[in-house]
Amino acid sequence: MRVAILGCGYVGLELGRQLTAAGHDVIGVRRSDEGLDAIEAAGFDAVRADATDAESLSAVPDVEWLVYAASAGGRSVEAARVAYVDGLRTAVEAFDARPSSPDRLVYTSSTGVYGDHGGDWVDESTTPDPATDRQRVLLEAERVALEAGSIDGTVVRFGGLYGPNRYRLEYYLDGPVTEGYLNSVHRDDAAGVVAYLLETDRVRGETVLAVDDEPVSKWAFADWLADECGVPHPPKQTVEERAADGEVSRRVRANKRCSNDYLHELGYDLRFPTVWEGYRPAIDAFRAD
Repeated sequence: MRVAILGCGYVGLELGRQLTAAGHDVIGVRRSDEGLDAIEAAGFDAVRADATDAESLSAVPDVEWLVYAASAGGRSVEAARVAYVDGLRTAVEAFDARPSSPDRLVYTSSTGVYGDHGGDWVDESTTPDPATDRQRVLLEAERVALEAGSIDGTVVRFGGLYGPNRYRLEYYLDGPVTEGYLNSVHRDDAAGVVAYLLETDRVRGETVLAVDDEPVSKWAFADWLADECGVPHPPKQTVEERAADGEVSRRVRANKRCSNDYLHELGYDLRFPTVWEGYRPAIDAFRAD
C-alpha cells in the first residue's frame, strides 16, 4: 500500500521505517528542511507540504492510507488548534475531494483527553473529560477524524511517549517527582500499533488506546530508576505539597490508569510491555557514562 504520514516526526519516522520494512510505499510529509532530511535519513520518500494549506498538499501523491501525526508548533491552545483541528480538517477535505481518495485515516491523539479519574481505570468506553483547553482541542480533532467524509477514520490515543532521545531520566532522577500514575508507550510500540491497525484493517470508525501493560506509580518508578542507575532516591511531592509551592494545573492533577485490554484483544503484541523493559537502554547508557 501507499501511505502518507503528515507531520512525520518522532512517531511518524519510526512508523515510516516499519512500514517501509514491511514493503509499503511510504511518503513522509514535513514543512522544514530539517524534517525532510530526517525523513530521507530514515529511508523513505519526503515531500514538503503544510497540512494547513490545501494547495501545498497537492504535492502529496494519492495514497490508500493517510496518517495524521502532526505536532503543534507551540504550547498555546491556538497553536494546538491550528495543528490538530485546522490542519486535520484541511487534510481530510483536500484528500477526500480527490478522485482517488484514501481508504483509511489514522489520527494520533492522547490519553490526556480523559482528564482526571482519581487513579481509577479508563478504557475506550470511558467518556473523555479533558482537563485543559489543549486537551479539549485534541478531542475536537478526534471528532474530525471520525467524521472524515468518505475516508474511514481511526483514532489512536497514545499514552506518554518515550524512547530514544526521549527518556527524560533527569526528571525522575533529580525530582521532585509528583505523585500519580504514569501511563506510557514506547515510541516503537506507538508506531507499531498504527502499522498493525492499518495492515490488519482493524478499528475502522473506532478509537483504541495505545498504552503498555502496566500503569506505574511515578514515585515507585522514580525510586526503581534511581536504584538501577546507582543514585539516591529523588525527592517527591504530593499534589497538595506541589500546590503549596505554587499553582498546579489540572493537567498535573489528572490521575488515571489506562487499560490496553482492547489492544490485546485486537492481537497486538507489545515490543516493550512495560517501562521496566523499555527504560533499560537509558539505564545502561547512564551507567556507562
